[in-house]
Amino acid sequence: MEPNKLLDILHTAERLKDTLRHCDTSKGRRESVAEHSWRLALMAFFLRDEFPDTDMDRVIRMCLIHDLGECFTGDIPSFLKTDADTEKEDSLLEQWASGLPAPYNAEMGELYAEMNALQTPEAKLYKALDKLEAVIQHNEAPIATWLPREYDLNLTYANENVAFSPYLTELRAAIRRDTEEKIQRGE
Repeated sequence: MEPNKLLDILHTAERLKDTLRHCDTSKGRRESVAEHSWRLALMAFFLRDEFPDTDMDRVIRMCLIHDLGECFTGDIPSFLKTDADTEKEDSLLEQWASGLPAPYNAEMGELYAEMNALQTPEAKLYKALDKLEAVIQHNEAPIATWLPREYDLNLTYANENVAFSPYLTELRAAIRRDTEEKIQRGE
């Protein structure tokens, strides 16, 4: 890839470092989209032995690119995001990704289509991890930063996404126990 084109791509992606999510870190600072994507990819890296028949390199690529559309729209919490918001983000991301040099434009297009369809083991795993990471981060954040609706949401979020995997179902149960303990402590 031509160096200036690579720099253009990286400058766009850098926006995610300053795009804040609706979640705080354990020390009470707003989390960035880039931080979320990094830890999501790290989760996939550490789960490769639990999913030996899954192309974890593909899952990690999905994790790394999944929120690039937020470079253009910012982060909208899942409980506030409308279909119109999703359409706008997807459209802007598609315009940007289609302008990337080959073969990256085609690869990203294929990955986004697969992620949106949620039919392959890789796409299902990425989506489950994406949602689980969000709950883990909420559990790590001070409870004073939670909205009232998040008490119930943190107990149920991602349940349907993990149902395909006994391991993820067990992980979700462990995360739920962390949520329950956090609520009980009130911290």
